[in-house]
Amino acid sequence: MSKPFTPTQQKPAVLTANALRDGRCVWWTQDGWSADPRAATLFDDPACAEAALQQAEAQADLVVGSYLVEARRGPAGAEPVHFREAFRQRGPSVEPAAQQIAAQLSVASLQPSAASRGHHV
Repeated sequence: MSKPFTPTQQKPAVLTANALRDGRCVWWTQDGWSADPRAATLFDDPACAEAALQQAEAQADLVVGSYLVEARRGPAGAEPVHFREAFRQRGPSVEPAAQQIAAQLSVASLQPSAASRGHHV
């Protein structure tokens, strides 16, 4: 697991997880969990962020894998800073729309070579 992210004024964070019911990515908002990442609460205070994370972890009947991740303030709300989070926002990669996006991003080039696929233990 990567090192937990601690938000600051210059590098705020959002709280994200996966919905237990369907596995989709969700973000913590003032009104609960939302599938809209732009609606996510931006935390710049470490204590507030940690309190929200503890609340999220206590909601094991709703979400799994809660964590804080760096984000930035955008014109329409929270925006991802890292590629992984931008990719997560596009939805499950098995859906047709996500497959189209993956092709546009040349994600296929990240697939293992044919030689490495043939050597399973």
